[in-house]
Amino acid sequence: MIFILEDDDSIRKLIDYTLKVHGYEVQEFALPSDFWPAIENHKPELILLDIMLPEEDGISILKKLRKNPKTSSIPVIMLTAKDTEYDVITGLDTGADDYVTKPFGMMALVSRIKAVLRRYENSNSKKEKLIVENISIDENQHTVFVDDVQVFLTVKEFDLLILLVKNRGNVLTREQLLESIWEVSTEIESRTVDVHIRTLRQKLGESSKIIETIRGIGYKIK
Repeated sequence: MIFILEDDDSIRKLIDYTLKVHGYEVQEFALPSDFWPAIENHKPELILLDIMLPEEDGISILKKLRKNPKTSSIPVIMLTAKDTEYDVITGLDTGADDYVTKPFGMMALVSRIKAVLRRYENSNSKKEKLIVENISIDENQHTVFVDDVQVFLTVKEFDLLILLVKNRGNVLTREQLLESIWEVSTEIESRTVDVHIRTLRQKLGESSKIIETIRGIGYKIK
């Protein structure tokens, strides 16, 4: 099930139609006041979230989703008419898994959705547990603990941490991280790696010292 929160009727209906044609179950909402009760009763596989909404803006909604343990790991793609780097980075910094700038093609949106869901499914397949110093990562349960305290990560933050840990001691360039996790390599999106590293470090707290920045190249786990 994919939730669409978009107040523009024409855009929302077009997305709804396109996704259903591609075999997805969809539930659409024009108002946040309709969206919140629905997500309390059903956890969607992915949320398409507009930024400019009546009642409550998309960034505020995203912050609430990420703070709630029940919804913190749901993939979110932002739909935005704002295409400045600042607005894009703000959305990603808040915890969005991807963003699409209006106007956008329906096939491009479907491709983005498939890519995000594929990463999410891969992260939930049966895999091993990883331990790095005081950080414990369960790939199967999609959980991260620092000592005995659970840290709630977005899908991409989790995938980023896993990729770095599995390549411990090796430097991964921003381009490698983009191709492995985001499957893109445009100039503006290359900055999303730095944004996600920053939010990952914030969530890991003092334990984030294991992530080393290799200036001008990328990152590695010490």
